[in-house]
Amino acid sequence: MDFGVVLQTNPPASRTVELARLAETHGFSHVWTFDSHLLWEEPFVIYSAILAATRKVMVGPMVTNPATRDWSVIASLFATLNEMYGNRTICGIGRGDSAVRTLHGKPSNLATLRQSIEVIRELANDRPAYLHGAKVQFPWSRGSALDIWVAAYGPLALKLTGEVGDGFILQLADPDIAAWTIKVVRDAAEQAGRDPDAIQFCIAAPMYIGDEGSREHMREQCRWFGGMVGNHVADIVSRYGADSSVPKALTDYIEGRQGYDYNQHGRAGNTHAAFVPDEIVERFCILGDAQEHIEKLEALRALGVTQFAGYLQHDNKEETMRVYGEHVIPALATPVVATV
Repeated sequence: MDFGVVLQTNPPASRTVELARLAETHGFSHVWTFDSHLLWEEPFVIYSAILAATRKVMVGPMVTNPATRDWSVIASLFATLNEMYGNRTICGIGRGDSAVRTLHGKPSNLATLRQSIEVIRELANDRPAYLHGAKVQFPWSRGSALDIWVAAYGPLALKLTGEVGDGFILQLADPDIAAWTIKVVRDAAEQAGRDPDAIQFCIAAPMYIGDEGSREHMREQCRWFGGMVGNHVADIVSRYGADSSVPKALTDYIEGRQGYDYNQHGRAGNTHAAFVPDEIVERFCILGDAQEHIEKLEALRALGVTQFAGYLQHDNKEETMRVYGEHVIPALATPVVATV
């Protein structure tokens, strides 16, 4: 299993770069960031600094969207970074949430998402693409390689992921929901004639290392995540109804949701996540001591999860990464003996 961190690009940007450097020091293979240019600093500018300050980590958005940048611009950003730093970028993409809603826009539909993935993938992999009725290609790009991982929750978005995604991002760590989503993605891939085993499966959720005495504090630091996921769940319920094939474990908890303030998006202690019960925080996040993290991650790995990306939007970033580096990541590594 690979491990990533998910950062917000809050100023100063040097702090984001330093956290990314620490993540690599502690053995994380991926550094992801939010991509919401009104709420936080522009991530693609910061990616260049992260890549310059590190040696091996892969860097990319969790997640970008088709609406806020021209698709050729997105592809050019990745191809340029790859030319500068040697194919160390990755693209997480979804329909769009805070990046579009803060500008009074709407998430892209699935047809647009599918088309954008095709254009971005082709251009960022040195192949021509059709955009605005023209066949286009970067004449300056040589050897760029980019995988595109799709973030999804609902049945049709999961189906699209299986049909076109190099990877799947599920933004919560509940094993039951993960099992359902992974099956939908794998089934869709197989029906599309693709190899399901070729798809990477990433679980992204807050990770917080602490002892039992700090349990309530850990939950309060991570309760925001249930509010953020609730935005997507509300869209699913609106589209499919409360009695769809989507697991009740995902949809039922938003009954008490009364709105969302994007000015507090992704921030610990926000005022609009009080409806999220403790049970959901525990299920959606990974909290507790190292052994609790290891046990939940082992359960997720058994479902086919190939990466865990931990959100660090809380007050214990450095210590959580340290414990992961010293205990959690080694425990999930494939054992190798020096001699037999």
